[in-house]
Amino acid sequence: MYKLFLLFVVYSFAGWLMEVLFKFVELRRIVNRGFLIGPFCPIYGFGGLLIYFIGNYFYDNYFLVFLMSILFCAVMEYLVSFLLEYFFHARWWDYSHKPFNLNGRICLRNLFFFGILGLLGVYIFNPFILSILDKLNYYLVRNSAIVVFIIFLIDFVVSVLLVNSLKDYFYSIKKDATEEISKKIKKVLIDKSIYFRRVVVAYPNFRFTSKYIKQVKEKISNMKNLKK
Repeated sequence: MYKLFLLFVVYSFAGWLMEVLFKFVELRRIVNRGFLIGPFCPIYGFGGLLIYFIGNYFYDNYFLVFLMSILFCAVMEYLVSFLLEYFFHARWWDYSHKPFNLNGRICLRNLFFFGILGLLGVYIFNPFILSILDKLNYYLVRNSAIVVFIIFLIDFVVSVLLVNSLKDYFYSIKKDATEEISKKIKKVLIDKSIYFRRVVVAYPNFRFTSKYIKQVKEKISNMKNLKK
């Protein structure tokens, strides 16, 4: 269990680092990617664990490893996108502008990339990482996993509370136009704190859903009627 958690952490950090490098190549500056404050992208951690279990069942078949990596990662990315939107009323990424996408949550290009990562994970990364963990003292592995888990949990809770708190700021908006609300959201994100500014930079397509914007507009309208 401790080794699997550390494998999750390694993939979370590796995914974060990969995202940062990709953005650095694109923008020529460092952008702290990820939902969490720390250098972790949990979706890559869960993807790494999926690849680990896929390797246990399909290790002797390269094509099935590739195919199952695409399938399971597609389901996971779609589900994560849906859950983030459900709980925070916001879209964190949107592939609507990319060809062969499904509701803007997943796209064919990324899925092919996940398939390649699945092959690399099963046949190169997992054996290498686990071989290192196997050589370490059990108590070192256990204590390291516990400490990292506590840090990870604190980071997760704080990040969730910060993002969730965004919803409370938008009722101060004076106008009920969708464009005005969208501008206000961006301004609040940028002005509020370093964390929110990072969200805007890291997720340029971050936006609250039209359903939530409608709720804000209705709230503003009700407040105006009460004043009258």
